[in-house]
Amino acid sequence: MAQWKCIEKCGACCYLEPSDRPDLDAYLPPADFQHYLSMVGEDGWCINFDRDNRRCKIYSDRPWFCRVDAKTFEEMFAIPESEMDEFAIECCFEQIGTVYGDSSSEMNRYREEVDASTEGA
Repeated sequence: MAQWKCIEKCGACCYLEPSDRPDLDAYLPPADFQHYLSMVGEDGWCINFDRDNRRCKIYSDRPWFCRVDAKTFEEMFAIPESEMDEFAIECCFEQIGTVYGDSSSEMNRYREEVDASTEGA
């Protein structure tokens, strides 16, 4: 079974455009929903995303809803820990495809990462 892993210099998850996530308020409590909205820049990208280095400027202090872990996915999506990797991988495929395209270098690198994690399992 494949294991979820983040790839460096991607940042697709930092594209926060609320119109791309119409059910956002259904899985974030009101205060966190407002916090999320406060992080969205005019262009839809997180205000904490460093575009030059393509990484989060507040990574160690990022909000709980920006974390990919079993507790977050249980709270936000009611996904059991046993299904977290599979769900997170699908989320990444969808988000990377939306932000960069299905034939992008980011998507190719992510596919390679998922394939490598499957081979090692």
